Amino acid sequence: MRAVGRLARKIKEGELARKMSNPAPVLEVRGLVKSIPSGSRVVEILRGLDFTIPAGTFVVIQGPSGSGKSTLLGLLAGLDKPTSGEILINGEPLSALAEDEMALLRGRRIGFVFQAYQLVPTLTALENVMLPLDLTGHADKESHQRAIELLGEVGLAERSDHYPVQLSGGEQQRVALARAFVTKPPIVLADEPTGNLDSRNSELVLDMLLRLNRETGTTLVMVTHDDQIAAKASRRIALVDGLIVPGPVSEPMLATAPAF
Repeated sequence: MRAVGRLARKIKEGELARKMSNPAPVLEVRGLVKSIPSGSRVVEILRGLDFTIPAGTFVVIQGPSGSGKSTLLGLLAGLDKPTSGEILINGEPLSALAEDEMALLRGRRIGFVFQAYQLVPTLTALENVMLPLDLTGHADKESHQRAIELLGEVGLAERSDHYPVQLSGGEQQRVALARAFVTKPPIVLADEPTGNLDSRNSELVLDMLLRLNRETGTTLVMVTHDDQIAAKASRRIALVDGLIVPGPVSEPMLATAPAF
């Protein structure tokens, strides 16, 4: 009996080791297609994508303009619906969710950082950070304190009562970061989060995102043109013409007229 018990423990330990070395995918994409009508023809933006993203990883999506990067990120967030194919979050297909269920999933399990900040102009910095909690019915004294602490972490403790118009671009993006973190989401999707920032603010924003990924195990999926950022990722997904291609890609060179 003891031998059987030892064998059972070894089997369990082996299964645990395999799970730790091969974490379950938090995101799965199966045969994903997105197309839109344009006059008399149909434009295919994404053309049958298949990939998985394990929990806790940092994944970068790269590709030239028009390759479908931001469209893919919006689909992963449930902000748009695919033409065909399926997206699963923790094994749950998004297509099976009603609109209110999808909104609840986004509020609780997905943080989104937009390039253009997307702050509500009539709300203060603190109110913007609190917004996801308000929408999911989790705005209490404890979460209010967390929002204040997050603003402090991004260096905006003294600007919590300022409106977006009173903040610089870098400050607005830091508010947007705090808003994305406030629900402690297991997934953060970031669309060119440093694209509109100077080098100092870019470094601050990137450090926060990487620290979240590293310290809390949050899965981070980021669209970026920056190869230096992409080099820090555990995986790159390169898109060209709506298809995944091997290796990094770059923007095509554009001819410029000579200056006189």
